Amino acid sequence: MNVISTQAALDDFCAAASTKPFICVDTEFMRESTFYSILCLIQVATNDDEAIIDPLADGLDLTPFNALLMDENIIKVLHAARQDMEIFYALCKAVPKNIFDTQIAGMALGYGDSVGYGALVKGRLDINLDKGARFTDWSRRPLSEKQLSYAIGDVTHLRDLYPGIVTELEAKKRMSWIIEEMAPQLDEKLYTFEPESAWERLKVRNPRKPYLAALKAAAAWREREAIAKDIPRRRVLKDDALYDLAQQKPKDLAALSKLRGIPRGFEKSKSAAALVEAINAAIDNADDYAPHVPKAKHMPPNLGPTVEMLKTLLRLRTEYVDVAPRMVANNADIEQLAAFGGKADVAALKGWRKEIFGDDALKMLDGKIALSLEGREVVAKDIA
Repeated sequence: MNVISTQAALDDFCAAASTKPFICVDTEFMRESTFYSILCLIQVATNDDEAIIDPLADGLDLTPFNALLMDENIIKVLHAARQDMEIFYALCKAVPKNIFDTQIAGMALGYGDSVGYGALVKGRLDINLDKGARFTDWSRRPLSEKQLSYAIGDVTHLRDLYPGIVTELEAKKRMSWIIEEMAPQLDEKLYTFEPESAWERLKVRNPRKPYLAALKAAAAWREREAIAKDIPRRRVLKDDALYDLAQQKPKDLAALSKLRGIPRGFEKSKSAAALVEAINAAIDNADDYAPHVPKAKHMPPNLGPTVEMLKTLLRLRTEYVDVAPRMVANNADIEQLAAFGGKADVAALKGWRKEIFGDDALKMLDGKIALSLEGREVVAKDIA
């Protein structure tokens, strides 16, 4: 097992990897008690080599590895890349270049919505992964051979998967689908922790400006506290407490202490005073401070049966071309289609999704396609 813990070894490995067309990458990290992920291992495999980089090794400078992430000429192959991308963004202060996510690729090849790594390895390589080391504390040293073997398997199997996946995607002319689906994951905004944008992770339950201003201020305060103390957001205040703060808008510490989601005794802390001050300032300036939230479109009543019929049609059409339904249309898209038909602003009415499902969805809404049973099989039929 090649475990890299010295600068010379890392420099040599990265120099060799920089000449390869692709590298498979995965990480092991801990985040149970911190705001930021603690990077514990980096697993890397090229077409002819593999290694585990120990980022916790004394004096190890990851700059050569970061250069690989930012090299546009090297494809970085990951599975379910979102959390790894967040870690790499923190390392590089930028979004890594040229990412290929095998989870998205698996969806494009009919392996189901958000297909897991184990399922993809089993489906394509007929290998059952040993998950015995799954709940390892990766920050501990030394790690056993079994633990290291488990970790490196996350990239060696990925290396075996990647060429065949690419060949099949190209044969089916679906590589452009992957590029399109990956685009949102390359948005830098996903990986930054700007306190004033923290409210966007919450559900807006009231469109009034005082509520929105208070929610934004409370979320921003929590984000700053969590970052400063490097603890999970929930250990500062849970989401339900933020909703309660926005609804009740406590004007002083006495009012704050009466809220259901506020921990007992919290009102006596300096943090509590800062929180109340932030909420009051936000409410006083609600017209300017409150975020703009588009008004929800009024949905016609009794959409349920139409939504279910469209979901059935989606499943039929995606099964026929062997692609995961959610890659074509999600539940929100289906509801918009049911409510607004061809006026719905959804991806399902554009490009390849329209060809697979969108056109037929509109025909069904116009009464030109019907669902019927043939034996025990549901089929969609054109109506003359």
